[in-house]
Amino acid sequence: MIDVYGYWPSGNCWKVRQALDLTGNSYRWVETDSNAGATQTAGFLALNPNGKVPIVVMADGTVITESNAILCHFAEGTGLMPPPGLARTRVFEWLFFEQYSHEPYIAVARNVIAYQKAKAANMDRLPAIWEKGHRALAVMERRLGQADWLAGETMTVADIALYAYTHVADEGEFDLSGYPGVMRWIERFGATPGVVGLRKKV
Repeated sequence: MIDVYGYWPSGNCWKVRQALDLTGNSYRWVETDSNAGATQTAGFLALNPNGKVPIVVMADGTVITESNAILCHFAEGTGLMPPPGLARTRVFEWLFFEQYSHEPYIAVARNVIAYQKAKAANMDRLPAIWEKGHRALAVMERRLGQADWLAGETMTVADIALYAYTHVADEGEFDLSGYPGVMRWIERFGATPGVVGLRKKV
């Protein structure tokens, strides 16, 4: 059995759940509240010294870290990951974009506002976060204004990675109405059989 250590509201952790579900892999979920310090315990740090979720522990004890690396591992040999070549490189482009230019802004604003309830305390930095988040959304719009999927003609792990925080961007006070291509893509992805969206539990 695969063990997945993750924080349920996290988009990075949602990516792993969704990829495992879409590829038919059974797993056991181990809830690990990173906001409450659960990733800084000695036991967790023994698994991932970086102190972050998600991580996957395989049946033989092998540990895999970093959400997009986990996506690629389980998508190998499926339609979610193209074979080696330019098509796969296009997927990697979006995966690196997501972690460097998208997630640090879209996800951080959401966590600060919706989960930490700390908007007022962070108003000195939130305007810059919103600006950079909108810059990332504009990059996505350039692609999705003329294509159904991010990296090719079908859904790939690139779409899973970017959907995670984009479809709940409103929780970080991002207005997506100015990105019609992105909104159509969100609807298209969400209608895919086996996809279960991420929404904050109340």
